[in-house]
Amino acid sequence: MSELFDAVDALLASRATLPPPAERKRLRAAHGLTIDEVAGALKVRRATVSGWESGKTEPRPPERDAYARLLDKLAELYPAAPAPAAEDGPAPDDPVPATFTAAQPTEQASADGEASEAVKPQVPAADLVDAPATAPRPASTTRPSSSRRPGARKAAPAGAPAGGADPRFENGPLAVVDVEDGKVLAYGVGGLVLDVPAKSLPSLVDWTLREAKLGQPKLSGPGRPADPLIVLTEAALERYGLPTALSAEEKDAGRIPEGHKVIKQLTRADWKLTKRGFGPWARIYRPAKGSDRQCVQLCIPSWNALDPRFWDHAAELPPAELTRVLGTYATRVMTPRGSTAVTSLELMTALHPPTHAVRDEETGALRQADTKTPGSLGSHPVDCAPPEAPNGHPVLNALNLPRFHVRGPSEMLFEEVYDWARPMTDAECTLRYLVGLDVNMAFGAGANGLNVGLGEPTHVKNPGFDPKLPGSWLVDLSHVDMSKVKAGKEWVALDGNLLPSPFTPKGDRPTGPAWYATPTVAYAQELGYDVAPTEAYVRYDNGRYLDGWYQRLRDAYLATMADLGVTTDLSPEDFLTAMDGYRNRDPELGIVITAIKATAKGGIGKLRERPRGEGWRTGERWRALDRPTWRPDIRAAVISRTRINLHRKIVRHAAFTGQYPIAIMSDCVVYAANGPSPLDFVPYRDGKPLPGGFKLGVNPGLVKHEGTQTVLWGEEVREKFDAPELNLARSIKDGTVSTADNGE
Repeated sequence: MSELFDAVDALLASRATLPPPAERKRLRAAHGLTIDEVAGALKVRRATVSGWESGKTEPRPPERDAYARLLDKLAELYPAAPAPAAEDGPAPDDPVPATFTAAQPTEQASADGEASEAVKPQVPAADLVDAPATAPRPASTTRPSSSRRPGARKAAPAGAPAGGADPRFENGPLAVVDVEDGKVLAYGVGGLVLDVPAKSLPSLVDWTLREAKLGQPKLSGPGRPADPLIVLTEAALERYGLPTALSAEEKDAGRIPEGHKVIKQLTRADWKLTKRGFGPWARIYRPAKGSDRQCVQLCIPSWNALDPRFWDHAAELPPAELTRVLGTYATRVMTPRGSTAVTSLELMTALHPPTHAVRDEETGALRQADTKTPGSLGSHPVDCAPPEAPNGHPVLNALNLPRFHVRGPSEMLFEEVYDWARPMTDAECTLRYLVGLDVNMAFGAGANGLNVGLGEPTHVKNPGFDPKLPGSWLVDLSHVDMSKVKAGKEWVALDGNLLPSPFTPKGDRPTGPAWYATPTVAYAQELGYDVAPTEAYVRYDNGRYLDGWYQRLRDAYLATMADLGVTTDLSPEDFLTAMDGYRNRDPELGIVITAIKATAKGGIGKLRERPRGEGWRTGERWRALDRPTWRPDIRAAVISRTRINLHRKIVRHAAFTGQYPIAIMSDCVVYAANGPSPLDFVPYRDGKPLPGGFKLGVNPGLVKHEGTQTVLWGEEVREKFDAPELNLARSIKDGTVSTADNGE
């Protein structure tokens, strides 16, 4: 009889109902699952799952029943038909925490791409913005008398978008508010200009939420839409009673005083500010009603909201041009939520929201889940392991270290970027040029496909090393000899004296046990050497958390570079030509490129943010520790993999050409060559680069020309500072060397 039942079950499984292919992909992406993870669970090939999601093939028993069960469970977590959901207002802290919203179908950056350097954009560049970024800038228009009614729209330039798919945000993610001829105008994306009837800041906030139709759809299924962003020019600040610049005292505090008249106006109108107060990136909100958030973000450029280190001269642009810069960035990356580093963390969270909706079995209503969303960091911070903690962290209090104790490599994880240089050999001094190569979006490429910890660390003694398990490992790598290593499957002999060690930022060979992140230890194995950790802090809850973050930044970077004439299909020669002066072709898009790169780099650094004043004392918690995204272990893993990626290229290049680097600074490496171009020493055969070596191109992980100086210049600089190992990679771009480059 059991055989008959089994046969019936198999027959039913063969007819298990499955949702359409597009819905299968949506459900997988909503849960943060990769194609590889689904394929592993079902014990099928990756291409098989990809075929199911594209509709090219259909699952067959016995996998069909298991696949149907998976999709049914996901459909319960992320229903396609959203229902109104209660949502609390943001807590009085900054940034405003993500709140529960019903899950909806969404377009999400795929998290199942391979960890490949040469990746083309997933969508055409023109599809990433409301209007082509290369369209003519909006021209100034006179304000017609018929547009005096509140919220009236000026005529947009030809080719401007008719609006996004979501009618709530049909006017784009943001607007720059300015005053012209005594009238308040809001400049939106695509040349749109709106009349603003608001005569006070509280009424401006109210108008933004009721009439402006500003905002941005959510980036992932369990997430929430972005709040509208209002950028205030100096003229708008004067109109609404705010200072055009902060005093020295206000700059130190990062806000205007709580007793300011505008803050009192907001309070009387029942608007609230987050704990950070009214500063360059103020957030103004009321507790939400139902599923509708009531929150507006302000950006005040003249208060240094747009730091010139990351936004170039954006703060000096006229309103229409500034709207284009910020609008392009917002559409391709996300609506800015603060500095580029803060926005980077917000992008990580938006792609992997900590909470999600579930349907209550008793009432049928949607509510917030009791557990974190799989693949996310959750909504509560976790403490790092002691070796991962920076000096002064409260987790070190239990160690009872002497007051002025300096932790060494065997006590502290020290994964940092390269800062290494060596004297030139006699043969190198006979060459004419020093040529610098720079890795495109190096930290983004280092994060791509990287498995990182999502939860708390587990302490283990004498563990067997697992290269797939994120963690920090105490291991002795001093036996790794760079004179004989594996490059691929073969052992090769190298001049180890001309190579930096891959295990330390200064390139020095380790002298004993030290703490390393997983990618560093895995590289020692790759080079052909055994590793035997004596201790580790590992994270069994892990995943490719940064994949979606990387892919969105990658697509934004490639789309903007394509608008500037630098595309992924160029030959090495054409690529170098296209990169020559590319920013000058459209300075506004050049600003966007700077901001995108700063977002990738700043987000990784922000994962281990240090105290910023705040009256902090050693051993006490500081504000950043209360973020789930305060994760020094993830930062260390990304930096480790970025450094290892570069070292791998250097080894392959040395094994093939016999050429060794002169200096390395972070993602820039300098070689001596007979010619001024990278093509004078980067090997190509029939247009194809050395496998695993340097490749010229715009994709993240590939390299571009950083700059060229003469060997004579390098020798003179080192002689001037009496520093034969002065890091020339710091100044290879323009040849300018300061005393700071010499450590003074």
